[in-house]
Amino acid sequence: MMDSNQINQLETESAQTSESKFPVEIIVSLATGPLLLGVLCGKASLKFLQALGEASEEVFRGDRLPVLQFPKVESEGD
Repeated sequence: MMDSNQINQLETESAQTSESKFPVEIIVSLATGPLLLGVLCGKASLKFLQALGEASEEVFRGDRLPVLQFPKVESEGD
């Protein structure tokens, strides 16, 4: 059988354990919202930058190609 000193020690340890978990749970719950918001903003900015890159490709696509001069073909029947 346990004496009262051991029982008090067990109660003290269990009280300290529950007190130490309480602030950690609050911190984790408060950090969850900003973390999810950051992930969503990161995804949105990635999509925006990809769309911007594709649009800039379309703008400069015609400027980089040379102008081709096609020779005039004379028809054989004339």
